[in-house]
Amino acid sequence: MKDFIQILKRFIPPYKRALVLSIFYNIISALFSGIAMLFMIPILEVLFQTAKEVDVLLPWQMTKDVLANNLYYYVTLVKLKYGVVLVMPFIGLFMLVATLIKVGSMYMADHEMVGIRNGVVKDLRTQIFNKLMRLPMAYFSDERKGDLISRATGDVTEVEGSIMASINMLFKNPIMIIVSVGFLFAISYQLTIFVFIMLPIAGWIIGKTGKTLKHKSKESRTKLGDLLGIVEEALGGLRIIKAFNAEPKMERWYGDETEQYRTIMNKLQRRYALAHPVSEFLGTIVMVFIVWFGAIIINGEGSTLDGASFIAYIGVFYQIINPAKQFSTGYFNVQKGLAAMERIDTILLAENKITDKATAVDKKGFETAVEYKNVTFAYKDKKVLKNVSVSIPKGKMVALVGQSGSGKTTFVDLMPRFYDIQEGSIEIDGTDIRDMKVFDVRELMGNVNQEAILFNDSFFNNIAFGVEDATLEQVENAAKVANAHEFIMATENGYDSVVGDRGGNLSGGQRQRISIARAVLKNPDILILDEATSALDTESEKLVQEALENLMNSRTSVVIAHRLSTVRNADMICVFDDGEIVERGTHDELKAKGGVYSKLHDLQVR
Repeated sequence: MKDFIQILKRFIPPYKRALVLSIFYNIISALFSGIAMLFMIPILEVLFQTAKEVDVLLPWQMTKDVLANNLYYYVTLVKLKYGVVLVMPFIGLFMLVATLIKVGSMYMADHEMVGIRNGVVKDLRTQIFNKLMRLPMAYFSDERKGDLISRATGDVTEVEGSIMASINMLFKNPIMIIVSVGFLFAISYQLTIFVFIMLPIAGWIIGKTGKTLKHKSKESRTKLGDLLGIVEEALGGLRIIKAFNAEPKMERWYGDETEQYRTIMNKLQRRYALAHPVSEFLGTIVMVFIVWFGAIIINGEGSTLDGASFIAYIGVFYQIINPAKQFSTGYFNVQKGLAAMERIDTILLAENKITDKATAVDKKGFETAVEYKNVTFAYKDKKVLKNVSVSIPKGKMVALVGQSGSGKTTFVDLMPRFYDIQEGSIEIDGTDIRDMKVFDVRELMGNVNQEAILFNDSFFNNIAFGVEDATLEQVENAAKVANAHEFIMATENGYDSVVGDRGGNLSGGQRQRISIARAVLKNPDILILDEATSALDTESEKLVQEALENLMNSRTSVVIAHRLSTVRNADMICVFDDGEIVERGTHDELKAKGGVYSKLHDLQVR
């Protein structure tokens, strides 16, 4: 319950007004629920012909004795004037009014609680998505996308259906129980003390029954994340699966995981199914003991508890039974929800080290050079860059070449602070990028990657992505520079045509030209090209290369290339090997040196 309270403290504050109103309506509902039940006593007494006659009306006071005296005074008045037959409709009218106020207040309490519940769930979804957008790239290296999707969707749904659905348990049921207990004390304090002895025992048994639910629920959510991960990987790698006739292998893998999930869910849901039977049985036991003890009190000497009052007592007690049952069911629900919340918190509470310093400076333009000074970077314990130093002057094109895994992509990923270095510094115009605002650093740069990343949206929105208030004319001009305008206009709806999931409606060359158009529209000071033409056919490469040359014209560019023919005109070529720059110079200088670059060049021209 402590963890449950902590979660509410985190998410409820924006809805304090609605919560206060809900509590107020619940108090009104509980009060009139008890009052309606107390009106049963004079009705029963009339039925049993034991109603006492009162002929003195006392001055009104909010005390038990005065209220009871005056109620019986009017009952006596009606009985003497109109007869016994009209007494029950007279009392019943008061009972109906009390019940109307009760149910009206109950609805208003639930009305306010609906807003709280849906608001908290909305806030939770928003916080998860925003945090995922802000977390550094390093976080996602250790996480499976399927599991992250499971936490952002399935686990939030679990929290909504368990913890949020149990808010009433915390803010409604205790009020009903406390107010009802007050009425029980008013009817018979002896019987109520006996109830207080019985209920903690029942609560302890329920707590022991649900103790393992949290662990099992967490295990089931983790396994569901694994299942989603397999589905995500299978859909992404469907071409390879079919090419290698690996459908049976994937089916066995998924089948084994779903069988494990089935086993876990069987154990979890069977334990959860115990909630209602256990609470029902324990409630019946408590009721049997109350009737037995009530009979002892009624038949005892000098007892003030009569039959009609005892039946009313049972009626009020039954108003406690349902909230108490909901407590037990809610306890089981909360345990399941807490397990899901723990998994969500691995995202919400994850540390983001790539943030602005309190003293971060604004940087709105690029003036002289980007400098890497003795930069060392490691993924966990594996060093990927080792003491790398290089200067990239403004307006120059620097090419990075070398074997796969030599550190080229890591080199360019450090510039926009996708990762932070462990040693050394990266400076723009003499200022360490860690001393600048992250937004400003990334605003200076534009990326065109080997895999063109497009969204399932229109051509216009994909090109204008990240540029606020772009006009159609600006988007068209960018597409023309990228050699994309013609094929866009050939589609049915032109710039309003949807490119499909990840640009699935386009060829590889078309996707890449849309990606280039996006960079053209952003018009960055520094352009990063990561093997932008390596996956294209000859014709597409020619069009894309022409678009890239248009984009790089008089612009600072850092280009990763496997095809050395595309970087012959670079102002400087850096040759990477095992995380170090082993050679640097122009194409002609490196070719004449006869080193690593020369060997790579000779291999490609053969």
